[in-house]
Amino acid sequence: MSNYTMTELLSMIEERAIQDDIKRVTSAKDVFSLLNEYTTAEKEHFIMVTLDGGSKVINTRVIHIGTLNQSLVHPREVFRPAILDNAAGIIIAHNHPSGTLSASRADIQVTQRLKEVAKLVGIELLDHVIIGATGFYSFSEDGLL
Repeated sequence: MSNYTMTELLSMIEERAIQDDIKRVTSAKDVFSLLNEYTTAEKEHFIMVTLDGGSKVINTRVIHIGTLNQSLVHPREVFRPAILDNAAGIIIAHNHPSGTLSASRADIQVTQRLKEVAKLVGIELLDHVIIGATGFYSFSEDGLL
């Protein structure tokens, strides 16, 4: 039996409660809620959410800010921080300032490229979510991942 003081026990309970409050992402709807502040941005923001093995958010980063209707991203810009976070999985997302929630040809191409790199580095690409003021589109829910 361990001999902890009451202060140590309370500290461990408090630390566990803080850990349990960490945001868990299990759906595109969760991603939409997490990134809601970007839904009305005037420029395209390409964002990555890194997750641990329990789908808890490790970090949320803006990888690139594009123009009014375009954001170019390179796989190294995505996977370097994911590797440094020791992420088990990532979710990528970007906003469409136009409000359109459909995936463009470029969106599909970058998703496929990132999916290939994800396999190579051993970090699962869980979803690519397009967000806008009126809702979201999920590559995963649409069967494109």
